[in-house]
Amino acid sequence: MPTKTFTSGRIRRADYDPATRQLDLHWDNKTVLAYKPVPEEVFRRLSSAPYPASYWEDRIADEYPKATPMKSEVGSAGPKTLGDLFGSGD
Repeated sequence: MPTKTFTSGRIRRADYDPATRQLDLHWDNKTVLAYKPVPEEVFRRLSSAPYPASYWEDRIADEYPKATPMKSEVGSAGPKTLGDLFGSGD
């Protein structure tokens, strides 16, 4: 799955699944917005845009239906419960 990481601006990462044509945008406030069906060309243009958040606002936000975000592969290995964080207390 193609991923683009941004070092500045409000969008921190964009994940794109070409099979389902879903685009997940990870924002600096930790929210994730998902859209589909998004053409791969839109993901490529977002990835190369000088201001990705402006591109999202102009070309994606109102053009494509919102979807349920995909499961993040980055955070999937993290702790899941308080027991994972602090031990089971045995």
